[in-house]
Amino acid sequence: MNPFLDIPYYPDFAEMTPEAADEALQKLLPETKAAIEKLETSAKPTWEGIMRPLYDALYPLGDAWGMVGHLLSVMNSDAWRAVQEKHLPAVVELFLRVNQSTVFYRAFCALRDRDEKLLHTLTSVQRRLLAKSIQNAEHNGVALEGEAKDRFNEIARRLAKLSTDFRNNLLDSTKAFSLTLTQREEVEGLPESLLAVAAQAAGGTVQDGPWKFTLDYAVYSPFMKYSRNARAREQVYRAYVTRASSGEHDNTPLIEEILALRREEAVLLGYPNYAALNLSSKMAKTVPEVDKLISQLAEASLGVAKKEAETLREFVEKSDVLTQELPLTPWNISFWVERQREAKYAYNEEELAKYFQLPKVLSGLFSLSERLFGIHIVEKTGKVPVWHPDVRFFEVYDAANEKSPIACFYLDPYSRPETKSGGAWMNEFRTRDRRPDGTLVLPMAVLVCNQTVPVGDKPAIMRFSEVETLFHEFGHGLQHMLTTEEIPEASGLNGIEWDAVEVASQFMENWCYDRATLQGLSAHVETGETLPDELFDKLWAAKNYRAATAMMRQLNFAAVDMDLYARYPRPEWKDANAVKEADDAKYSTVPTIPEDRFLNSFSHIFGGGYAAGYYSYKWSEVISADAFAAFEEAGLDDENAVRAIGRRYRETILSLGGGVDPERVFKLFRGRSPRIQAILRHAGLL
Repeated sequence: MNPFLDIPYYPDFAEMTPEAADEALQKLLPETKAAIEKLETSAKPTWEGIMRPLYDALYPLGDAWGMVGHLLSVMNSDAWRAVQEKHLPAVVELFLRVNQSTVFYRAFCALRDRDEKLLHTLTSVQRRLLAKSIQNAEHNGVALEGEAKDRFNEIARRLAKLSTDFRNNLLDSTKAFSLTLTQREEVEGLPESLLAVAAQAAGGTVQDGPWKFTLDYAVYSPFMKYSRNARAREQVYRAYVTRASSGEHDNTPLIEEILALRREEAVLLGYPNYAALNLSSKMAKTVPEVDKLISQLAEASLGVAKKEAETLREFVEKSDVLTQELPLTPWNISFWVERQREAKYAYNEEELAKYFQLPKVLSGLFSLSERLFGIHIVEKTGKVPVWHPDVRFFEVYDAANEKSPIACFYLDPYSRPETKSGGAWMNEFRTRDRRPDGTLVLPMAVLVCNQTVPVGDKPAIMRFSEVETLFHEFGHGLQHMLTTEEIPEASGLNGIEWDAVEVASQFMENWCYDRATLQGLSAHVETGETLPDELFDKLWAAKNYRAATAMMRQLNFAAVDMDLYARYPRPEWKDANAVKEADDAKYSTVPTIPEDRFLNSFSHIFGGGYAAGYYSYKWSEVISADAFAAFEEAGLDDENAVRAIGRRYRETILSLGGGVDPERVFKLFRGRSPRIQAILRHAGLL
């Protein structure tokens, strides 16, 4: 039996090969097309006559194609790329066929009209999903005809390929660079944990080398913070900021083509620009609303960020350490920021990291989840097939009834730069779904991180930023797994406006600065000691160290994204990189080099789902900060209050999925609309 056909609840990853995927897709594509054509002859303007049958017709292909995409992202190879590239045009074509079906569109509109006339009463969730289906069809060109429709489809096919090519170019250029150092003085300052990883990569020893350093972020970040080898730092920095900007992996022409095609796509649909098209289905709704958010946060942050930059310069000038590294060049910034933070708060990140071992961090995270949301998480690794030996599997139970699980998830924690995309993400393998026969499908998530790899038989230690990332992705997972919505299009994160999908993830990050939580997930790698109060106090004091600079960095990215998709091209901008340079001048207090090609690695907006949507991180953070403020106002030490608010959070934000407008969901939790004060207070800007 082909593992990509009728995929069981637990996918058989051990048998999922590129060859099997190719064979399955050759069968699924014509079968799905035939099912769609049959449905077009029988579609009726009722929920049971169009909405559910359409979901069921598309599910087998969507399930198989989703698995191909997952395996490409975590086990990248030429064979997996070939399968995706071979079938991508046909997959895009089929979904365009569905989205542009006038039969389905007329059925949607007829169902809406019947509901409005009370001839067919829909639930509020169904009504919301129906409106989204109508808008989605319109955004996919259902109203276009003739040459306009042909051109729209040509654009859609080309954009799908360009997005894939962009990600592959970035992965290839990232893994193409490495720096091998052989002399002990060349690695001075680097922590033993990083040397161990680098020695393992080079086949050397921690003490004598050689040591191989890559552009994988789990290696790049600590290298830039701790290496006393300024020449090596410059070499690594230049390689990092110029990724995918030359040679066969150059993303520069792809960027310009993506921007041009999205502009044309928007105009074909009657919008002035791509940002206007994209925002019409978001909470923000319009470009001015996004500009307003960026302006408000920048106004509160820019002055403080400039002071932070000046303070750093003063610190460097007064330092008697490595004064030969002046002036403060871009490849020296991370190094000096870390020295200033160590001097100011009397601890370093490597010292802190020794308190965070993955097994203990997971245990603490699960204990917090039980405390807040009334769930119990049990590891069941070995119960199901996995795609890599590092992958672990867990089941989630309601603490009030532990007879059977309510959800499950996989965790793929470690960096694999040769085969695994960078960053971290949550994907859904199974969505909560009450099928027509009454069967309930339980949600299944996959959490993917790229944290520091374990060395030998030593436990994997985590930098504090990696702990935050795990909490972030787990927040996404919780919203997927704890949903009570049983219509799959509105279950979990499905149907939630894009600029609200980061709320649950960013909410969880706040708990990394809660004393009881952090001490509960800590255990020193050598002594087993929990994080001492003194070190937590230093971490808390340093929480807002250069917070304004960090805020401006995110606003810079959001502004570049919005300028590119709402206002580019303009005479003063000769190319996309000129937009980036102009926004750097407005928002950044950190120097760059002329060769910097950040856009070439900005996969969020060119290879992912954040085009004209990067502002969503800050939009969601406003909401998530205000949600966490509910716990702060009640008192984080008031156990009864924390549990009560946690249950209310579960019953609203984590439960309702995309079936309810996100602002209404927040009001159900908080009793009012979100306010901006909490995010500013959390960043020390209020």
